[in-house]
Amino acid sequence: MQVIILAGGLGTRLRPYTFIVPKPLLPLGNKALLDHLIEHLASCGIRDVILAVGYQAQLVRAYFGDGSDRQVTIRYVEETVPLGTAGCLALARPLLGPDESVFVMNGDIVTRLDFGEMARFHARERADLTIGYVHHTYQSPFGVLEMEGNEIVGVREKPSYVDPVSAGIYCVSSRAVALVPPNVATTMPEMALQIRAGGGRVVGYQIREFWRALEQTEHFEEVMDIGLEKAVGKQT
Repeated sequence: MQVIILAGGLGTRLRPYTFIVPKPLLPLGNKALLDHLIEHLASCGIRDVILAVGYQAQLVRAYFGDGSDRQVTIRYVEETVPLGTAGCLALARPLLGPDESVFVMNGDIVTRLDFGEMARFHARERADLTIGYVHHTYQSPFGVLEMEGNEIVGVREKPSYVDPVSAGIYCVSSRAVALVPPNVATTMPEMALQIRAGGGRVVGYQIREFWRALEQTEHFEEVMDIGLEKAVGKQT
């Protein structure tokens, strides 16, 4: 199976570091962030990698090359303008196998997800788009009033709410890939609505394994505090 990794963002929330180093190359322990993800994908049997690059593309290409030293095949598509989370699929179409689903994912993730199991779920469900999700807890910083008209009948002190949120990992059928217009910014939520409007099937897959999106400096620190072995597996 193939994977497209979105590795072209500006990394604005990690500035000033990303003024010099693109986000996929920021260090996490003794390796670049994206190295950990590619290594885990390979351990799941996914060795055909397409990197969708943009910002500082030349540095990403120079660092990863063709992937042979990592026992994977790495090819590239380059966005001259940002195309959103799904727009890169049109660029990558010539590199994709016919009638095969493909993973699309953000490049700022560390996870122990069993990608093979998610692919099997996608196939069993005969889905056009499977969205990996995790449960996220939001806690209100305030006491929430329960009211009937003007009367307060109860107070819940700083309640928590749990919602399923997109984990930035998607499995996309060849039928759905064909829907993406060329050179048009398209997001995965827009694609999901288009699939459903056309009678296709969009399903969710709960990620129960370790997962973190590293969007801010404190997220890197959190993973290091948890321990790289737990987050990304045995280190070499």
